[in-house]
Amino acid sequence: QVVTGWGLFLFSRCNLLPIAITHLQTIGVQMKKNWALLFRVIAAGILMQTLFFKFTGAEESKFIFESLGAEPWGRWFAGVSELVASLLLLIPATQFLGAMAGLGIMAGAILSHIFVLGVVVQNDGGLLFGLAVAVAVCCVNVLLIHREQFPIWVETVKQIIPKKSK
Repeated sequence: QVVTGWGLFLFSRCNLLPIAITHLQTIGVQMKKNWALLFRVIAAGILMQTLFFKFTGAEESKFIFESLGAEPWGRWFAGVSELVASLLLLIPATQFLGAMAGLGIMAGAILSHIFVLGVVVQNDGGLLFGLAVAVAVCCVNVLLIHREQFPIWVETVKQIIPKKSK
């Protein structure tokens, strides 16, 4: 079993996250790959599904970004960012980077809902907020399952960024 959603939140609040991570370590390699693939496909699918509405200027998207004071450029930037994150999620070599990007984007969406828009936007019953939370949970799970890739990305970035000369 993999801890997801509210379970992950509660585990982190009760200092049980190390136990959950230890449990993840006992799952077989193939099982980890299967769970990660499922989480990646769900997150990428949700992100890609919303692109149509952002790029075509659907009324709900326009309302959201007007409320945030970022229409139309914010809507377009969000769409491109979500497209890039979803593509990175689907490529095995960049899944960790895609999960980090997806989590960052969804953090912005969740915070926008909480502090500006409200959970329910134009009588959607909280659907958009729920989708943002679902993508964030999927991305957190991908990051937990593939956390061993983090040092590789850190070393790659260190090699790309030149050191300052004194």
